[in-house]
Amino acid sequence: MNFQQLRSIREAARRGYNLTEVASVLFTSQPGVSRQIRELEEELGVEIFERNGKRLTGLTEPGKGILQIIERLLLEAENLRQASQEYSGEKSGTLSIATTHTQARYVLPRVVQAFRESFPQVRVALQQSSPEHIAEWVISGKADIGIATEGLSQFEDLISFPCYSWNHMIVVPQAHPLAALERVTLKDLSAFPLITYDVGFTGRSHIDDAFAQANIGTDIVLTAMDSDVIQQYASLGLGVGIVASMAVEHNCASGLIALEAAHLFAPNVTRLAVRRGAYLRTYMLDFILQFAPQLSRADVETALRHGA
Repeated sequence: MNFQQLRSIREAARRGYNLTEVASVLFTSQPGVSRQIRELEEELGVEIFERNGKRLTGLTEPGKGILQIIERLLLEAENLRQASQEYSGEKSGTLSIATTHTQARYVLPRVVQAFRESFPQVRVALQQSSPEHIAEWVISGKADIGIATEGLSQFEDLISFPCYSWNHMIVVPQAHPLAALERVTLKDLSAFPLITYDVGFTGRSHIDDAFAQANIGTDIVLTAMDSDVIQQYASLGLGVGIVASMAVEHNCASGLIALEAAHLFAPNVTRLAVRRGAYLRTYMLDFILQFAPQLSRADVETALRHGA
């Protein structure tokens, strides 16, 4: 039994049993992957995968249990590597952060700058995607830390921490009819085409929930992942923009004004997540505490130790 065999099993399950993709990820050949899988099955005396001819089609019942053990073994192997670097006094490394555009663009620059001053030998790799992909990357070990507003608390393989709360705001051109209102209502908003985030991004669920609970229909004519894109199209008069408050606070597009919407939509909580059972090096813990200063080192370490 060796780690290459274990990785072949894990990646086959992750890649939908496509051994061509598995070979690419593991930098080997497809026949090599097949051989690693077959050799481990023979050693264990158990068929891990269901097959249709030579093609893998799924996990057997024993295979499902074995995969869980393999995941734990590979996680502990990575933890061992991280711990050895920590205890040997090595100060360099790479901190991989998976996050959304809004967090990367408006919130993280200040934190990353301070982090780099504290750990100049640590490289920072930012990966931007949807909350679902962010969670998958942290669970798989592709990212050390995930940051997003939606979704991270729903995954059992992640431990997530609430970091800060924020609200949505409305952005319109200065001459827009909504700009003359003292307090915008959902009914006022529904009279205009809307531009906001894609479903699953940046608190979009709270926007949809507010209109649904009020039984008010909407005409969402354009969606995007990027707050800057939403503001750009709002400035062209294509619709009323609904964006995250931090986007407006840091960079309200030229010609637009921001209107309060905290009374319309439920507040949002941005969360930071790490993989359950992962070993966090000192610089990873430091980054978490800089991003969420209300947390203490004891809070984080207790959650990691107890899997809370």
